[in-house]
Amino acid sequence: MPLIIRNAEPNDVNSLTELMYEYIVGFYQNPKPPADKINALIQTLFDRQEGVQFVAEQNGELVGFATLFFTFSTMKADKISVMNDLFVREPFRDTEVESQLFLACQQYSQNHGYANMTWITSTNNKRAQSFFENMNAVKGKDWVHFSLI
Repeated sequence: MPLIIRNAEPNDVNSLTELMYEYIVGFYQNPKPPADKINALIQTLFDRQEGVQFVAEQNGELVGFATLFFTFSTMKADKISVMNDLFVREPFRDTEVESQLFLACQQYSQNHGYANMTWITSTNNKRAQSFFENMNAVKGKDWVHFSLI
């Protein structure tokens, strides 16, 4: 069956939750958030007011997802989208699955009038950095990312 990139739907919640755990716990080695919090996040994204989630489906199975959150940029004096997540299972990395999810985010951002789409990735995730460079993304030079827990 062909690759399908589409918006996440309510019947995807269980499979999407599994993918998100693979991403959060398996890939990034972060603590496992409670299922009710993951499900609440997914439900919030269904209304597409604060963000949107795309899934990659191959042979009836979800093999990846991408999440855009919506916010504003003072520097742009406009709304922007933040690609918070782009994850595909290992066998689908460096394939059209990954690039099609990315392009779905980019297209959504363009079609809905966002000034730009931005994202961050781990400094040690060289594979992702190479992928983004191949997608003609511009690496940031002027800003240092901080966070608080």
